[in-house]
Formats: sequence, C-alpha cells, structure tokens
Amino acid sequence: MIVVVGDTLLDRDLEGKVERICPDAPVPVVDAHADHARPGGAGLAAALAAGDGTDVVLVTALGGESGETVARLLADVGVDVVDLRLHGPTAEKVRIRAEGRSLLRLDHGGAPAPVGACPPAVAEALACASAVLVADYGRGMTAADGVRTALADLPRRVPMVWDPHPRGAAPVPGARLATPNAKEAAGLVPDVAGDGFAAHTNRARQLAERWDAAAVAVTLGRRGALLATAGSPPLVVPAEAVEGGDPCGAGDRFAATATAALAAGALPSEAVVAAVAAASSFVAAGGAFAALAAPPAEEPVGATGEEAALGLIRRVRERKGTVVAAGGCFDLLHAGHVSLLEAARALGDCLIVCLNSDASVRAQKGDDRPFVPERDRAAVLLALGCVDAVVIFDEATPLAVLDRLRPDVFAKGADYALADLPETDLLAGWGGQAVVLPYLGGRSTSRLAQEVLSRSTR
Repeated sequence: MIVVVGDTLLDRDLEGKVERICPDAPVPVVDAHADHARPGGAGLAAALAAGDGTDVVLVTALGGESGETVARLLADVGVDVVDLRLHGPTAEKVRIRAEGRSLLRLDHGGAPAPVGACPPAVAEALACASAVLVADYGRGMTAADGVRTALADLPRRVPMVWDPHPRGAAPVPGARLATPNAKEAAGLVPDVAGDGFAAHTNRARQLAERWDAAAVAVTLGRRGALLATAGSPPLVVPAEAVEGGDPCGAGDRFAATATAALAAGALPSEAVVAAVAAASSFVAAGGAFAALAAPPAEEPVGATGEEAALGLIRRVRERKGTVVAAGGCFDLLHAGHVSLLEAARALGDCLIVCLNSDASVRAQKGDDRPFVPERDRAAVLLALGCVDAVVIFDEATPLAVLDRLRPDVFAKGADYALADLPETDLLAGWGGQAVVLPYLGGRSTSRLAQEVLSRSTR
C-alpha cells in the first residue's frame, strides 16, 4: 500500500469552443460545452497511483463544498481518504480550455487555511505503508505538527519520496528521494546560477545535504530529470520527445511512479528512469485532463499513440501542411527501412508510421516473428529524426487506422504496385493519394535474420 500525504485541490477543466472574438474587448469568446472536475495536488498523485492498480490511502485536509466534491471523486477512483478537516474551503483551480489548449486559469480560495488535528488513523495508515509520497503544495499539510511528527520516523522503515514546494516545509531528514523541479531547485539554492547540468547537479547535491536525503532528482520538463546521489556522477535521464501534449500533472505522475517503483524494491536510479518514461507518456496522452476527466481508452497503448498522432495531424493541418503515413512491421530496422522513411517524410510536413503489432506480425509471418517486440520497434522508429509519431495496430493491414487518421499521402516501398495496395482506394475516398517509393535493394529483415543464423552456425 502507498500512502500519499499532502495538500489536495479541486481542479476543474471548462472545455469549450472558440469561434468568435468578444465585441467589447479583443478576447476570445468560449462557448462552454463540458465541465470536468478531478482531484488536484496530492489528490491527483493519489488518483494516478490508484489508477496503476495500487492500494492508496491519502492523508489530507478537505473543507467546504469543494472538499466534498474532491472526496467523492477520490472515492470513485478507489482512494481511501484520511481527512484532517480543513478550517476553510478546499482551494479550486479552473482551467478554461478550447481545442485542447488552456486559455485562462481562475483560482478560488487562494490563502491556505488551518489544518485540523492529526487523528490516530494517520499513524495506522503509515504503519501499513510500503512507501510514502509527500506531495507538498504549500498549503500547510507538511508543516502541521501532528503530520510532521508522524512522518519523522518513517524514512527509517519505508521509502519516502518528497515532492517539495517553495511555500512548503522542508522535507523531514532521511527521504529516499526528493523531486523538486528546476525552478523550485533554483529558488531553494539561489546562489547557484545557470540552467546547465552542472548547475542542476550543484543544486541537487546542496539540497540532498540540506535535507539529509539519499537522492535528489531535479525534474527538467522536456529534458527529463537529473538524479544526484552522494559520491556518484549525476544520472541524466532524457525524456521522450513530445509534440504538443499537456504537461498539467506531469510532476505528480513522476512522483507517483517513482514512489511505486521504490515500494517494489527499485533503486532511486531505476525509479527515476521509470518516472521519466511515465511522465513523458502522460504528457503525450493529454496530461491530467485526459487521464482523469476524459473517458479512458479501451486500449491504452494503441489509443495513446493514436491520440498523439491525431493531435499532431490537427496541428499540421492548422498550418496547411501535408500529413504523410507509412506502414509496416519494421522488425529489424535496416538501411532500406530508413531510406524509405526518410523519402516518405520528404513528401510532407509530418510522418506517422502505422506499425503492425506483435499479434499482427505473427499472423502474417509465423510464430517465430517478430524478433523485436512492438514497444521496442516503436521506440526505435521514434528515435529516427524523420518519424514524428507511431501508431500500433492489430489488423492485417493499416486500413482501419488510416481511416481514422486520414493522411494526405500513404507511402509504401517500390516492391508494391499501386494496383496491389488496398490503401489506394481508401485514400482516394477523402482525396488522399497512395504512392510507392524507391526501395533500397538487397536489404530485408528476412535476409538479415538468415545472415545472422548462417554466421552463428559456422
């Protein structure tokens, strides 16, 4: 069981459409059509951890009607709440959004309110914890005497992750991992200037010493995270490149994943690697709004890739650009594949690869294929500068996914004829075009596999 301790907020996303400008001021008019409420702050971290299938107890303080709303939302996602009672309403943050972008945020309940006494249920929950996440949002929970006393002895027994806040209390000594973001770390160590890795390392080490923490991971947004531990070079974990996306809640996703990893026995370095990957996927999928406010996808892996691709298509089309798609198994990536993909990318303004899933490859090529699992094949493709997105599909052909993506161009290697491509008629249905491209001769996955087998038996 994971115990999350911290300040909980009520987050609301007011989603609408902008089609005109206000006549009395140069501002957009948002026609609201949906209002999504979700837990925020420590509540979001707890909800994300529960969504991963973990038993979660949230120690927090709630008050007023907004607090009642948060309590219901947390119960709906399976989070048990120990409520210290807030002497005032739970703070509420409202994001006004249109077409997937935030236009404005309205905050209600700005000043922190006093927190009630710490009940015995807090100690009972902490006694059963396999790991503890302190999600500090600077509203008083981590400074409350009873809470702080209950946390003080924990690092000797269980891993603790402390996600600090500039207005919050300092972490209790002995945390396994502290996770300030770059801006927070710079504010906490103002005498270190710069935004390079040397500056981040210096700040992380100073904070680790100040807080008596085993490790400090400074999260760097698009650049991933830097982990500093005593006596070792810093570990830099790059983030997967994300086009667009929504970073709201990425810090909570990072901290919740790191806590779960430590609870399972991972080292801080392993926990940070897992947390960066989870945060990158979270941002690409649409952040907290998509994770909690929108209906969940039926197939999380495929839907995540497809949702990111659709967002990319929308942005390219807004710029009057051309969307290109290519398809295939790309089992053992070789020069022929790279040549084809680079040529396809040159036809337009983005390239989306429709990738046969493992099941699809087995159905076509036999039970001994693929050699490389779909997630690894997708990762290798995304590492190519010419590939902008990858969507995994289970069918024998990409017809269904192409019908949803509707690219302007679909490209295949020249070992096909247009008459042989079932995609030709499909694309013509929306004014698209299937094309063949020159294929680099003498390269194939089967030939590579035969060559490896031949050499291994010599």
